[in-house]
Amino acid sequence: MQKIYNFINGKLVAPKSGKYLDNYNPATGKVYSLVPDSDSEDVEEAVAAAKLAFPAWRDMPTERRSAILINLSELIKKNLSIFAEAESTDNGKPLWLATQVDIPRAVANFHYYATAALHLATEAHPMGTTAINYTVRTPIGIAGCISPWNLPLYLFSWKIAPALASGNCVIAKPSEITPMTAFLLSELCNEAGIPPGVLNIIHGLGPKVGSAIVSNQHIEAISFTGGTNTGKEIAKVAAPMFKKLSLELGGKNPNIIFADCNFDNAVKNTVRSSFSNQGEICLCGSRIFVEETLYEKFKLAFVDEVKKLKVGNPKDDANWIGAIVSKPHLEKILSYIDLAKQEGGKILCGGNQLKNINGFEDGYYIEPTIIEGLSHDCRTNQEEIFGPVVTIQPFKTVEEVLTYANSTRYGLSSTLWTENLTKAHQVAAKLEAGIVWINCWLLRDLRTPFGGVKQSGVGREGGFEALRFFTEEKNICIKL
Repeated sequence: MQKIYNFINGKLVAPKSGKYLDNYNPATGKVYSLVPDSDSEDVEEAVAAAKLAFPAWRDMPTERRSAILINLSELIKKNLSIFAEAESTDNGKPLWLATQVDIPRAVANFHYYATAALHLATEAHPMGTTAINYTVRTPIGIAGCISPWNLPLYLFSWKIAPALASGNCVIAKPSEITPMTAFLLSELCNEAGIPPGVLNIIHGLGPKVGSAIVSNQHIEAISFTGGTNTGKEIAKVAAPMFKKLSLELGGKNPNIIFADCNFDNAVKNTVRSSFSNQGEICLCGSRIFVEETLYEKFKLAFVDEVKKLKVGNPKDDANWIGAIVSKPHLEKILSYIDLAKQEGGKILCGGNQLKNINGFEDGYYIEPTIIEGLSHDCRTNQEEIFGPVVTIQPFKTVEEVLTYANSTRYGLSSTLWTENLTKAHQVAAKLEAGIVWINCWLLRDLRTPFGGVKQSGVGREGGFEALRFFTEEKNICIKL
């Protein structure tokens, strides 16, 4: 049984408690490794190491820090197949998806921020011949980065890369459900040249490790991606301590399809946006609204394409949908399918747990599910399910669909399909979301800001927004 270790002060170490948690392979439902059951003592040790390491890392020339992070990105790239295999095993996602998307994106995250830090600029403000003001940006010190289980290394690297590139030390907590690629990353840190104490990775439960990170007085900023309710608890603790907060939280994203869309592209990409990564992406379009005159045609084509999707062993490239990440999450998704039926929904396809996959009978599999006949304000359409379950309903007017789309407490992303440029701009302007995709989905440029409105989060990640978050701005005024 493989054991995972914490990474503190440049060394792989066991948790202070000596206790471990079971780590399940979702494809088989079996325990395959052990995760440290760490606590506040481990966090304290990591903070002490980070405090010692910070002055030298902060004062290191940006070019040198950049070179070290590029080294790390190249090492991940060199070991891409090992990371992809581990990500697929740990998370249940298809191996082809981890190989094509998750691990290459982690490589890109480190490379992008390694180079972006070289170009972060500030401004000067002359006051005529009286004085001149100029601004500088300095690292905050120690940052706490807490990442989720759905895109483990992808999102883990998206947090720690800008924090490190801007001169901070980091205490990072990957999800205890999917810890393996963060552990593999820690094994490469010394080879890449990251000094001891600069990056510390602590595994364990949120109520123990996560809470200890959030409440530690020496950690000046918290970057968290996860559920909205957890984000609220983090804010309750961190806000009174005046920590900087970046919270990327839940989503219940609308996918709006107008009758004048490119039909084939809309169908194909709605399948992608509904069921990629088993629907376990905060950007998935889980509420599909189709203009009434196109509704029946679109519904039939969409259901037909979804029925073709193969579910099963994540290591088989023929399967488009792998396993749900954990048994509790599987049960949560199934409970929402039951709820949808109670609310009057009609299952157009799917709706069942799959238990007859040869050799994987104990794995966590659900058929991709499409539900029709629900009101826009029912619980199924208002609460985040985070699985391979979508609802579909018609609309008549732009005003009506905007009411539907904006009716939830979330506002992360939206997608709309139309060939009418004026309509696209008008609808995009009125959607309550931090991201709007028009005639595409998940087309991401690392330079752009990422985040949501309402209860989908606080602050923005991505691009220079992340480098600004992990630094403090100081104005210096000199009288001439």
